[in-house]
This record gives sequence, structure tokens and C-alpha cells, in this order.
Amino acid sequence: MPAGQADAVRCWDEAALSYRATGQRIARFAAQQRLAPGEPLVAGGREWQWLAAPGHDPHSMMLFDAAQGVLVSADALWENGFGVVFPELEGEPGFDDVAAVLDTIARLPVRLVIPGHGAPFADVAGALARARARLAGLQADPARHARHGAKVLIKYHLMEERAMAFAELSAWAIATPLFGQVWQRFAPRGVVTPAAWVEQLVADLVNSGALALRDGKVFDA
Repeated sequence: MPAGQADAVRCWDEAALSYRATGQRIARFAAQQRLAPGEPLVAGGREWQWLAAPGHDPHSMMLFDAAQGVLVSADALWENGFGVVFPELEGEPGFDDVAAVLDTIARLPVRLVIPGHGAPFADVAGALARARARLAGLQADPARHARHGAKVLIKYHLMEERAMAFAELSAWAIATPLFGQVWQRFAPRGVVTPAAWVEQLVADLVNSGALALRDGKVFDA
């Protein structure tokens, strides 16, 4: 575990670990080792460097195998973007951290990236260019990022549940603390209730193929 979260894991503080705010369920686990940025980690016959990667989460980390040029980037860099910047949804700065981590990756002799989502890729320069373009767009329009973050919360909950009645899903979203924070700060003009916004977000996810809606029930797709 990152050193900054090891105590929260030991005490199983779901608020500090963000599970309560995001409405996620996770089985309790124990940390075997506490690591700080810069410390080495030997795993899989390789020596990895433990690198801080704040942005998606203040405690997020990456692993870099300098001998082979392999970067386990978590949600700091995907082939086409990066993870939701949760501090920004909570009213805290995070976009500058994303930019700084992208600069850190650019300085490393990376040959292959294993991202937190998607297949491994070798076009690191292309991925960095796409990530920086996406970051610039989100910085210029924080409401767009907030809308994306709200949809991610809904999608991931459906990945856990597989299927829910729409009314049940709407009630879950409205009761989820982070969704409520995003609604308070970024409620779209003309959308007068959180329930109406959930309906709009689910429609977007259905139209994109991320979810399916049949007979009043929402399915993960």
C-alpha cells in the first residue's frame, strides 16, 4: 500500500479510502507492505521503482522497471487518456498533478506501458500527446469532466450490480456522497433535480453502448 493510506487500510476507514464517498463495495483486505515514493519493490523477478502519480487519486502510484522500460501506469496514463481526476470532483485541485505526472512519464525511458484499463501499448509519445490534449479540454471545461465523472460512478456501480431497476439505480446515485457533491457544483442548466440528471446520464450511457435499458431496468453492457 502507499504509505499515506496504510493506516486507513489497517483501521479499515472506508471514508479515508473513498469507498463510502463513491458508493463502492470492497471486501476488507490487509496490506503486506507499506511503500513510499522512490522505494524499490521486487516482484515477478523484476525490480520496480515506486513512483507517486497523484491526479486520479492523491495516493495513486506507478511502478517502473528501468531495466526493461516497462511502466505499470495505473490510471495516470491510458492509451487514450487517463482516469477521472477525483480531487477535482471534490472541489480540490488535481489537473496540475495530472500534467506533472505526464511530464514525469515523458522523462522516463519507457518502452511499454501496462495501463490500469486497456491493453498494453508501446506508442508512449502518442498516448502522452492524446492525454495532454484531453487534459487541456477538461481544464477548459470542468463541467465536462464532472459529467464524465458522474457517468463513471454510475457505470462502475452497474459493473458491480450487473442489473438494477432504474428507480433503484437513481436512488443509489442520489444517496452517493460524491455524486451529490458533483450535482451541487455542476448541476446542468435546466436540469432541476438530481433524479432528472441521473435519467439524462443513464440515457447518455445507453446511447454510447456502455449500458442497456429494457423495461425499466438498467443492465451493464
